[in-house]
Parts: sequence; structure tokens; C-alpha cells
Amino acid sequence: MPKLKRYLRKGEPHPLASVEDEREKENIRLTVKTIEGYVMCSCIAMGLLQLIAVRDSSLVPSLFYRYLRKPMSTIVSEATVMVCLRKSIFRLFAQNPHLSITKIIQA
Repeated sequence: MPKLKRYLRKGEPHPLASVEDEREKENIRLTVKTIEGYVMCSCIAMGLLQLIAVRDSSLVPSLFYRYLRKPMSTIVSEATVMVCLRKSIFRLFAQNPHLSITKIIQA
């Protein structure tokens, strides 16, 4: 892939235009699409962790201390929620065999 400049000047051709092979162009497009999909999934996952931390802090044991800028006893950090989910996610799947995700994992 040609080196990309941060800003293009007016009238300057797009760097992708210098790639002539259609297969290489398609590979570049797929790579960009994959990166954008990964970033989108990461943002959704972080948003879900934040939502769980704010809404369901009473359900998450605050035994795990993780960094918060201003420590609160009512809200736990996203890192605490992540550690708690990591330790209990498979137990939750086993307790709820009717969930779609559990059926997919079992298949």
C-alpha cells in the first residue's frame, strides 16, 4: 500500500489511485474494513462494561480494587467489572442453558 499522508492537498490524487492491481485494492479495502470492525466491537464492549459498572455496581463484588480517578463506594470501575465477568462468565452460561449464546457455545 502506498504511504498515506494525513492531509491531501486539493487536486492531489488519492494514494489508493496509484495501486493498479484490483486484487491489491480489494485487499486494502478489506483490511480497512476489518480494522474498523475491530474498533467498533471494542467500543461496544467498553460501552457495555461502562453500562454494567454504572447500572449494576451493587451486583459486582467490590473486592477487586481497580483504578478509578475518584474512588467511590457505589460505582465500580470497568476493570473491576471485566475481572468479575472473566471469573464468572462460564458459571453464568452453565446456570442459563436457555440463552442463545449458551446454545451456540454448546453446539
